[in-house]
Amino acid sequence: MTTRTGQDAMASPRAATCHVAADGAGHTLSSRDRETCDVKLLHACELVIIEWAGLVSELLQRNPAQALLDGLKPPPSEEFNFWSNRLRNLELILQQMSSDSAQQVASLLQSAQGAYSATLKEIHADVQKGKKEPPTRNRAGLELTCQPSGLAEAQDANDNLAPLQHQVEELEQLDYPQLKDNMAVVMEKVHQVWIRSRFHCKPCWIVVLLEEICNFFIEKSRDFLYGQEVMRGLLLDPAQVLDDVQVVTLTLQTLKDKYIHHRMLLEQEDGGLHRWEFPSHLVFSRLDDFLIRLQSIQDVFRVRLQIQLEQVVVAGGRGRIWTAAVQGVCRDFLRQLQVLADCKSDATEPADESFAQQAASFQEHVSHLEARLVSILRGALNECPLPSAAVKVITIFGPLLQRPAIRNQLRPQLSKLVDMVLRELDRAQALVKIKGKKAVSSKFSTSPAVTLRWTKQVMLRANNVLQNFQAVQHLCVESCETVRHKFQKIADLLLDIRSSVRQAWSRQLDQDAAAVLKLSLIQEEEQQQQLAVLGIPCGQKLEGLLRDIKEARWEKDLELRPETAEILQSRRDIAKSYLSLTNIVSSYNQVVEEALPVELPLIRDGLEEQRRSLLELQHSTWTSKGVHELMEQKRQSLAVFFASVNEARANMAALVTIMEGWAALPLLSRSGDFLERGVATEQSYARVREDGEEVIRLIKESSVRYGVKDESSPEWMAYLEHADQVVQDGVLQMLLCSLNFLSQNTSPSSSGGALLQVSLQLQPTGSVFDPSLTSDLTEVLKSFISDVLAAAALPPRLAGAHRGNYQEALRDNAELAELEKEVMQHLQEVNQEAERLRAKLDRFSPLWLSPKRSVMQEFLTYGRRLDKREEEVDKVPPTLADFQREINNLQKQLSEMNALEDYDLVHGWLQVDLQPFKDGLRLFINNWISLYTQHLLKLVRHSMSRRNDDDDEEGGDKSAGRNFPLTETIMLLETVNVEVPEIITLLQTGGHLVAETDTEEAQRR
Repeated sequence: MTTRTGQDAMASPRAATCHVAADGAGHTLSSRDRETCDVKLLHACELVIIEWAGLVSELLQRNPAQALLDGLKPPPSEEFNFWSNRLRNLELILQQMSSDSAQQVASLLQSAQGAYSATLKEIHADVQKGKKEPPTRNRAGLELTCQPSGLAEAQDANDNLAPLQHQVEELEQLDYPQLKDNMAVVMEKVHQVWIRSRFHCKPCWIVVLLEEICNFFIEKSRDFLYGQEVMRGLLLDPAQVLDDVQVVTLTLQTLKDKYIHHRMLLEQEDGGLHRWEFPSHLVFSRLDDFLIRLQSIQDVFRVRLQIQLEQVVVAGGRGRIWTAAVQGVCRDFLRQLQVLADCKSDATEPADESFAQQAASFQEHVSHLEARLVSILRGALNECPLPSAAVKVITIFGPLLQRPAIRNQLRPQLSKLVDMVLRELDRAQALVKIKGKKAVSSKFSTSPAVTLRWTKQVMLRANNVLQNFQAVQHLCVESCETVRHKFQKIADLLLDIRSSVRQAWSRQLDQDAAAVLKLSLIQEEEQQQQLAVLGIPCGQKLEGLLRDIKEARWEKDLELRPETAEILQSRRDIAKSYLSLTNIVSSYNQVVEEALPVELPLIRDGLEEQRRSLLELQHSTWTSKGVHELMEQKRQSLAVFFASVNEARANMAALVTIMEGWAALPLLSRSGDFLERGVATEQSYARVREDGEEVIRLIKESSVRYGVKDESSPEWMAYLEHADQVVQDGVLQMLLCSLNFLSQNTSPSSSGGALLQVSLQLQPTGSVFDPSLTSDLTEVLKSFISDVLAAAALPPRLAGAHRGNYQEALRDNAELAELEKEVMQHLQEVNQEAERLRAKLDRFSPLWLSPKRSVMQEFLTYGRRLDKREEEVDKVPPTLADFQREINNLQKQLSEMNALEDYDLVHGWLQVDLQPFKDGLRLFINNWISLYTQHLLKLVRHSMSRRNDDDDEEGGDKSAGRNFPLTETIMLLETVNVEVPEIITLLQTGGHLVAETDTEEAQRR
């Protein structure tokens, strides 16, 4: 039976003896009964022995390799647990067989000479030594039951497996990458088990143990790779997963390597007494299958990393087409990756064949995609005109070319690339041969340094070609030697050129250095305004020499001769001295060349003193001791003189700037929409006064800068006359600017808007302008001109004050007079145009010139207005149509008047306000219309009064008098908004109407 702790325990014989003893308790047994009792006890003991025999037999028949025989994949912990349990069980059985009860059973059986007494001895022997069983073989035919497995064997197995068990338990706690370093320890422990164990030194058990160790590492590997989830890494982090798979492969391969190592050690130890004679495939059958599966997984992930097309962009004329084609391949590839990543099979289980099928399908699709990519690459490479472009394309698709299937199909294109590289090198070589025979020059210099730089550029060009080739040389290994040989030939040619140029350059530098050291530092040159300017005789040669020496410092193999070395040693000091002397000469010449004729007498003495001082440098050379300090002294002295002259000239420039500001100063300005006198003019006057004071200050400061001691000297008076003329010209420009503004804005073609405004008034005598065009407007324009000219009297005179102010000096200026004349001419022209406008509006003059009473009497007599030439005309009283005609004519004139603009801009600058004229004309027209409507209204009232008197007569005349139909007359009055209230009253009184008196009507109106 089995205890609660899982240990095997034999049935106790105490129950049988106690049962027999209970049957005989309390009474005396007869001899027959005693025999019966002994038989029962013996029988019970025999049953116990049978049970013991079965239990021990079953325990000893248990096989530690049973799990492997059943096709399972047990780890070594199964082996360790098996032997640990067997040892405990056998010890427990042995302990039970040594108990008092078991001894009583044995004694009873022996005294009774029972048949199972020998069985009990066999059980005891089996527990001690084991029981011989028929051999069991694994799937490879290896015998797995070689000898009895008793207590001694179990003890031996536990003792020898304990170190290995401890090591395996430690491995279970380590991170997977740490396992590789512990493989040697594991195999060392297995080695020790093999050579030390008395029972486990047989191939059958060591193979089982090694298989279980392989299973342990396989399961650890699968856990590390996340088993079924490993393929999802295709879309997440394929590089990391590939690294992990490679770690697993290397770890398991290390296990095999350590196994082989210890196998060889066993063959060498003790003459091969303990060598392993079993084949290795029995141990690594499953491990090898797992490694094959890992290789398949690596192939898939390598494809993923090699075909990375998401960011590929192809340049060139047809780059968009190739890029679109690549993106199409990329989309198809990603779809296949998605299918493989979503597969439900376990890629890390070698026995799962579904993954192998899916991987094979994936590789087949990849082959089709590779064919498409090869076609794209061929097209893109064929369009590359230069090796660099082809290298860029290959670099973009670099990982793809690691795949042999693609690389082999692109052999023609790779050969073309090699040809392009060789052609580029041939061009470089031809260029070296052509230009290497003569000196290379540039638009800046013909120095040998240019030739040396050219050789570096050619070398850089060849290097770039070589580097382009080196980027793809792993694809064109057979052409490497040819390319390198051609490059080396170019390098040798350039080296020869550089050597010859260096030698010639060294000689030339020495000659130039000797020439520079012999020349003086400064000399007089051509005359400027009776003064000589200075120059540096060796300036350009020294600049070239310093530049060449600077270039020469970077040439390691260039030999510098004594003169050149002397200049090189003092190069920095010479450069500072040359720069200082250049500034000195430039400053002196600037003073001479920019001197005004009126300024030259003021600075002549100072210039002469500086010239004599500077010419002292003629006695020094560039390498003379203390030459730089001497130049610094000269520079400081010249700087003081130069600063004074420059400040005086700056004052003159400031004066000119002020005058330029006056030229744009507005002496006339608009106030609102029109030109008015006022604040703007006063502001301009204030500025002219302030600027005049500033001009006086500048002139006084200049006298100090020029060192004028006598302000009445002819030299200073000439300078003042010059400054005075500048101010007078500025004042003139100021006046011309404002008068030009006035002339341009009063021109008939002006588009600047209205400057002045007049209104057209309608008076009883006719239409008139207010203000008057002939008198008032002329005075306004003259006042504007007077304001402009008055500004010339504001700034003080600098010279010739006895001649009056600038206004008096410019009184007879032809330009000013011409502009004033133009303005007045424009005024005359605008007067004429305005009069034409007024005359045009005189077509309405009959409305205010004709006498209303006589015109009305004439109309009532003749039905129309008579012509002055008509003498005898028949009297024809007006009809209602005649009244309507006259009213319509007046309404038409009213419409014409309303159509007139309120303002008319004459010649683009004089605005005529027509509103007063229109208001007066409207009043006249309404009065004329009222004259006719009042007459008609009287006739209507008269007619209605008669109707009131004759309302009893039938068929009476319903006219308004003089055959005017009453209804039509009333309708005519209503068209001109004249109401007849009597009609409403008539309707209210039932047809009786009392006419109102003329006085009442007048009051109502």
